[in-house]
Amino acid sequence: MADPARAMKVADRIKTVTAEGLGQVIKDPDLGFVTITDVRVTNDLQHASIFYTVFGDEKQRERTAALLAQHRGKLRSLVGRNLGIRLTPTIEFFADAIPENAAHLEDLLAKARAKDAEVAGLASGATYAGEADPYRHPDEDEDEDEDEDDGDGVRGDDDPGDDVGGAAAASS
Repeated sequence: MADPARAMKVADRIKTVTAEGLGQVIKDPDLGFVTITDVRVTNDLQHASIFYTVFGDEKQRERTAALLAQHRGKLRSLVGRNLGIRLTPTIEFFADAIPENAAHLEDLLAKARAKDAEVAGLASGATYAGEADPYRHPDEDEDEDEDEDDGDGVRGDDDPGDDVGGAAAASS
């Protein structure tokens, strides 16, 4: 059993060999513009999954998938010759869903931009619920403290008789 680092190196080598030799092995003009996006190899180096995308319409994708399936043995021979390991892995081709996922993400991003623009439009005409600046500033705090002092040396307490639980209740 090979270590994961070696499996990654073999997968990278399979990717480059397959991408370079695709046009040489499959000489059919119906082969679309194929991009090998990823290759995954099992840790025992026995199976390789090759992911690809095809530029074109659905008919082009189907024709390319059929050609890849038809020439899978020739591509495996090419990989075996260029890989230089004892056993050549079996090859399977899978159409990669990257373009569809990317289109879906682009749609979601467009919707988010539209919502952001709508919220920004609503916010531009909005007014504050309270004051424009609800925070206290240090210079205002000093003015308020001076106003609260009624001359008896106790801040904030204008009438000691109003104290329900304090000094008035203790004197009774």
